[in-house]
Amino acid sequence: MKITWLGHSAFRVETSQSVILIDPYLSENPSAADLDIKAAVGGVTHIALTHGHFDHVGDTVKLANETGAKVIANADLSGWLGTRGVKNTDPGNTGGTVFQEDFSVTFVNALHSSAFITEDGVSQSLGSANGLVFHINGDQTIYHMGDTDIFSDMALINELHQPDIGIVPIGDRFTMGGAIAALACQRYMKFSTVLPCHYATFPLLDSNADKFIAAMESMDAEKSCKINVSKPGQLQNI
Repeated sequence: MKITWLGHSAFRVETSQSVILIDPYLSENPSAADLDIKAAVGGVTHIALTHGHFDHVGDTVKLANETGAKVIANADLSGWLGTRGVKNTDPGNTGGTVFQEDFSVTFVNALHSSAFITEDGVSQSLGSANGLVFHINGDQTIYHMGDTDIFSDMALINELHQPDIGIVPIGDRFTMGGAIAALACQRYMKFSTVLPCHYATFPLLDSNADKFIAAMESMDAEKSCKINVSKPGQLQNI
């Protein structure tokens, strides 16, 4: 399996049969300014969304309409995308699982909001915010936490799904910060690899992963969990 961080919470996951884009906020993403977007989205077969905020939906409508990629999202968000011309959606909701060619996606809890702000400033709810668990045939399981704070039922997610790879928001302000994110990983999860995200995008977010790394190292005396910090566009073979 190949995983590429595309900046903010966006990732490209390549399995044996599929190319999945998660939260593809690309063209207007300040942290992806040097990203080769054409290469980043090349061959996409699926788009998976954690929730409806602009910095997660990103380029979904354009990409889905241009490529025909199937969009996996909360039912309310899927319906909203349909009003914008997206025809190939596979909706779900918290606790449910949708099955694809060589992977499945389970919608789990996240402590966050999910809405679209109209041009006249009206907030339109787009259903629940979710984390997404990807069970990939013959490969490691990925838990993209979405935007969230720590919550004790992360332990139940770990018990049910036993994810190997954690994609964890660490930037503070709109999600948990680095120290709390590290506590979530160490107390409730048993990741072999953690990919931090949702930082260094906007001035309001932490500009680097230092707080998360320091907290993880202070809690993990045996260094049993690998922390992969990369630049947007840098491929990681995991």
